[in-house]
Amino acid sequence: MNKHGIRLITAVVTSSMIVTPVLAAPSVDDLKKEKASKQNEVSSLQSQLTTLMGKVNTLESELIQTGEDITKAQSDLVVAQKKEKEQYAAMKKRIKYMYEAGNDSAFETLVTSDDFTDLLSKAEYVQNVHSYDRKQLQEYVETKQQISDLKDSLEKDQKELESKQAEYEKQGDNLNNLITSKSAEVANLDSEIQAAAEAAAKEAAERAAKEAAEKAAKEAAKKQQASAANNSTSSNRNNSTTSNNTTSNKNNTSNTTRPSRPSGNNTSSNTTSGSNANGGTIVSRAYSQLGKPYVWGECGPSSFDCSGFVSYCLTGSYTRLGTTLTFMGWTRVSNPQPGDVVTTATHCGIYIGNGQMIHAPHTGDVVKVGPVQSGMIYVRR
Repeated sequence: MNKHGIRLITAVVTSSMIVTPVLAAPSVDDLKKEKASKQNEVSSLQSQLTTLMGKVNTLESELIQTGEDITKAQSDLVVAQKKEKEQYAAMKKRIKYMYEAGNDSAFETLVTSDDFTDLLSKAEYVQNVHSYDRKQLQEYVETKQQISDLKDSLEKDQKELESKQAEYEKQGDNLNNLITSKSAEVANLDSEIQAAAEAAAKEAAERAAKEAAEKAAKEAAKKQQASAANNSTSSNRNNSTTSNNTTSNKNNTSNTTRPSRPSGNNTSSNTTSGSNANGGTIVSRAYSQLGKPYVWGECGPSSFDCSGFVSYCLTGSYTRLGTTLTFMGWTRVSNPQPGDVVTTATHCGIYIGNGQMIHAPHTGDVVKVGPVQSGMIYVRR
C-alpha cells in the first residue's frame, strides 16, 4: 500500500471518529428502559380503566333497578292519587253534611236520648264520627305527604345516578386519552430504539472498518519492510560469483513472493467474518440492501430471501452459497463479531454488533435491522 492509500485510510478513520458521538446517542438500553416504564404506565392505566368499567357496569345495573323502581313508583303514585281523590271527595261530602246540619245536630242527638244508656251510646257515636273525620283528614294529609316524598326521592336518586354516570364517562374518556397518548409514546420509542440500534450497528461497522484499515496498514508496512530487506540482500549478493548471483536471484524471488502470501492465520481471518476488512465489507453490503423487499427464492439484486441475502453479503455477488442448513454446518463461534452469520434451521442474517442483525425477515417485509432472535447461533464461513 502506498502513502496515498495510507492517507486516505487515515482520513476515513478520522471522519468516522468525528461522526461516532452523534451516532452513539441515545443509548439503546436507556430507550428500552424508558419504553418499559411507558408500558408499565399503560398497563396501570389499563388496570384503572378496567376497574372503572366495572364501576360503570355496576352503575348500569343500579340504573336499571332504579328505572324499574321508578316504573313501580309511578304505578303506586297513580293509585295514591286515586286514593287522594276519593278521600277528598268523601271529605267534601262530610263537610257539606256537617255544614248543612249545623252544630245543633250533635246536641239534639244527645238530648233526645231515652235514658242514660242511650245517651252514652249516642255520645259514643258522636265521638266516633268526629274521630273518623279526624282520621280521614290525617290520612289525607299523610297520603299527600307520601306522594310528595316519593316523588322527591325518585327525582333525587335519578339525579345522583345521572351525575355519577357523567362522572364515570368523563373518567373513562380521560383514561382512554391517556392510554392513547402513552401508547403513541411507546410506538415512538420503538422507532427511536430502531434508529438507535441502526446507529449503534453502523458505529460498530465503522469501528470494524477502522480496525481492518489499521491492520491492513500494518500489513502493508511489514510488506514494505520485507521488500526493502530483500532488496538489500540482493544487492550484497550481486558482488559474489555468477553462481551465487543465480542462487541469490532465486532466493530474492522466493523471498519477494513469500511475504505476499498470507500465513495460515491470515487466510482464516480473510475468509471469516471477524473484525477485519472482510467483516466491515460484509456489514457494508448488508447496509446497502436495507429496504429491499423479501421474495422467497430470490438472491438479488432487487429482492432477497434470508439465505439469498446472507449469500450476497458474504460474496458480493448475487449467487447463493446455500440454505440455512448449510450455514448451520459452519464453524460455530462464541465471540461473535460484525460480519458473522446468525442462523437457525429456518432463518439467518448478518450480525452487526450490539445484539443486532440485518436480515430479510419474511414475505411482506423488507431487509432491515432487528435484534438477534432467540435460539440463533453465530457461525463463520
